[in-house]
Amino acid sequence: MRPASLLLATGLALSSGVRAQPAAPGAPESAAEAAACRVIADDAARLACYDRRFGRELLPVPTTPLPTPAAVAPLPAPGTARALAAAEPAGGGLKPAPSPLSQFWELDEADKRGTFRVLTYQPNYLLPLNVSNRVNLSPQSPTQPTPPGVPEYRNLEAMVQLSLRLKVAEGLVLPRGDLWFTYTHRAQWQIWSGGISRPFRNSDYEPSLIYVLPVPDALQPLPGGWRWRLLTADLTHQSNGQTDPLSRSWNRVGLGTGIERDSLSLQAQAWRRLRERQDDNNPDLTDHVGRGELRAAWLPGRATASLAWRSNFHDWDRGSVQFDWTYPVSEDQPQGLRWYLRLFHGYGESLLDYNFRKTSLGLGVTLFAF
Repeated sequence: MRPASLLLATGLALSSGVRAQPAAPGAPESAAEAAACRVIADDAARLACYDRRFGRELLPVPTTPLPTPAAVAPLPAPGTARALAAAEPAGGGLKPAPSPLSQFWELDEADKRGTFRVLTYQPNYLLPLNVSNRVNLSPQSPTQPTPPGVPEYRNLEAMVQLSLRLKVAEGLVLPRGDLWFTYTHRAQWQIWSGGISRPFRNSDYEPSLIYVLPVPDALQPLPGGWRWRLLTADLTHQSNGQTDPLSRSWNRVGLGTGIERDSLSLQAQAWRRLRERQDDNNPDLTDHVGRGELRAAWLPGRATASLAWRSNFHDWDRGSVQFDWTYPVSEDQPQGLRWYLRLFHGYGESLLDYNFRKTSLGLGVTLFAF
């Protein structure tokens, strides 16, 4: 081989990232033949041309193509309240998004947590600032007169609520039916009224038995992506534990149902008051408080919001509307302590005020956990 041809072959081999090999018998020795490889447009074919002419052993071409970016499944987007669960290893699909109603009432088998576990029910909150447009200084009912010497309560007070639930039986009566016991204690506290020793203006006690039945899977799909999730039946007592003429109480039975779509759930409940065996301290209670409730709850992410409307369904000036909003104090612990805003308008913020119309705004904290 002439020196010029040898230098050209070595330079071409180095420029292609391979080590030059000794020329095989019969390999071209002219620059013209090497230049013939340079005019080949396809990269793989041009490299193969150089390999043949300079004696490099051809490597087998892989028959299985590498995956393209479009063939790689994207990961679920993080940071949303309804983010999908991790992809299943087999089957090719994604696990369904979690259901707030199922997690709360343990409707699906995956959400069952057994019996006799104490959990939160309604919001557990402390509202140091709960201001009303007016305060009830003349509590009365058709059968209870206004008591003498009512203190000069202020329209700024604190509100406290403790609410818990406990599943006492699984698979009761029907295979998937569960029986729950709940208890809610709500109090209005005149903490800002130092001149009258900061008394509790009213306290309400509400125990309840609730039977929860999941809707069969075949009946759950509804138009628009909604799912019919549960049926409920309850027996509830509510009283304020005071003596006459401030005593207020009632018993009721109710039926309810709930549907959901993504982060939004809608629940409806209707109730019937049970007749009092003795003198009724508040015979017109359901005319003011209502005979049913519609509630929408929204859990889009870290924040939560709910809107509840109570009505007797014939007098639209009665009943009430309540809006609740929460946001975590620490974003790293969304099921811990949360900021809480509560707006109420109408009748029945408490039993003592069941026939007293008012608007109130409360600010404080709540402990949010399933």
